[in-house]
Amino acid sequence: MRQTDNAIRGDDCPAGRELVEHLDHAADMPEQRGNRSSSAELNVGFLLWPRFPLLSLAGLCDALRHAADLGDQSRPLRCSWTIIGEQNEVVEASCGVTVTPQTAFPPVEQFDYIVAIGGLLPHLDDAHPRYWDYLRQADRAGIPLIGMCTGSFVLARAGLMEGHVACVHSFHLEDYQQMFPALRVITHSDYLIDGNRITCAGGISVIELATRLISLHCGADRASKVIHQMTVSRQSGTSFVERRRALGYLSVEDVTVRHAIILMEENLEAPLNIAVIAKMSATSVRQLERAFMTAMKTSPNEFYRQMRLRYARWMLLNTARRVTDVAYECGFADSAHFIRVFKETYGVTPGKLRASVGAPATEA
Repeated sequence: MRQTDNAIRGDDCPAGRELVEHLDHAADMPEQRGNRSSSAELNVGFLLWPRFPLLSLAGLCDALRHAADLGDQSRPLRCSWTIIGEQNEVVEASCGVTVTPQTAFPPVEQFDYIVAIGGLLPHLDDAHPRYWDYLRQADRAGIPLIGMCTGSFVLARAGLMEGHVACVHSFHLEDYQQMFPALRVITHSDYLIDGNRITCAGGISVIELATRLISLHCGADRASKVIHQMTVSRQSGTSFVERRRALGYLSVEDVTVRHAIILMEENLEAPLNIAVIAKMSATSVRQLERAFMTAMKTSPNEFYRQMRLRYARWMLLNTARRVTDVAYECGFADSAHFIRVFKETYGVTPGKLRASVGAPATEA
C-alpha cells in the first residue's frame, strides 16, 4: 500500500476517464491470475433468498468489479465475488430475473464476508435449509455477516442478531419490530456496522456500504473509482469523489489506522472523540495513537484537525458556501475559531484566500 507521501492531492486530480486512469495508476495492481483470484484483498460470498432485490446483488457486485481491476476490464483481482447455493438451483429475483449460483457451499473461511440478500418477506422461510446452516457455520467461524435489504430479517430469523442492532428500511421497520420484538433496530440510515454484523437498508445504500468495505480493504483510491464509475452522490450534496479530491487519495498499510481515517472522513461535520474512534476501530486510545505516529507521523487528533482544514480549504476554493457554513460543515463550533486556526495553518484568512484566487462568489 502507498503511504502518505504518495497520496494524490486534490489540486492535481483530473476528471472523467483521466480520473479513473489516475486512480488506477496509484493502485498497486496484482498480476492477472486466471478467472478468479485466490488472494483477493476483499472476497465476498452471496446467499440469495427467494424473490431477492436484483439491485442489491447488482449494486454490490458492480462496485466490487470496478474496484477489482484497472479501467473497465472487470477481472476479479483486487476483489472476488461468488454466488453460493444449491447445485443446479435457480433463484428468482423479485423482478422475475433468475440467477444460478456459481458454487455449492464452499468453505466459509475463504470469504471475508458472507452476504445474505433477503427477499420478499412472505418468502423468508422458502430458502433451502442449507442456507440457514451455512450462515450459522460462518458465524461459528467468525466470518462477518451482512444482511442486505431484508437480509436483516434472515439473520434475525437464524438467531444471529441477538446483542446486535439491525438497520432496516423505514418501510419494513414495523415488520421487524413485530417479528423480532426483543431485538433492537434503527432506520433512516444507509447501513450499520455492529461488530461482526453489518446490516444495510438496501437500494442505493448498497453503494455506500460497498465503498466503505472497499475503502477499508483495498484503499480509498479503489473506493473513489467505484463512486466515480457509478456516479453516486452522497446525501449531503457533495459527492464522495469531491471529498476524496479535497482530502487526497490516501491509502495506508495499517488496517486500524485505515479504519479510523474512514470514520474521520465520514464524520467531519460532527467530529468524533478519539476515544470513540478507538472503540469503533476495536483498539485503545493509546494503541491508536501509537499506530498513527508510526503510519502518519502525527497524532490522531492532529490528523483529524488537518483533514477538516483541508476539506475547508477545498470548499472555500471550489464552492460559494459562506465562511460560517464552511466552518460548521467542517466541524468548527464558530467561525471565529475556524478563521483563527485556518490562518495559523495556511497563513491567510479564509476570505483573503478566496479573494487571492478569484474563487466563486459567496452565497447570500
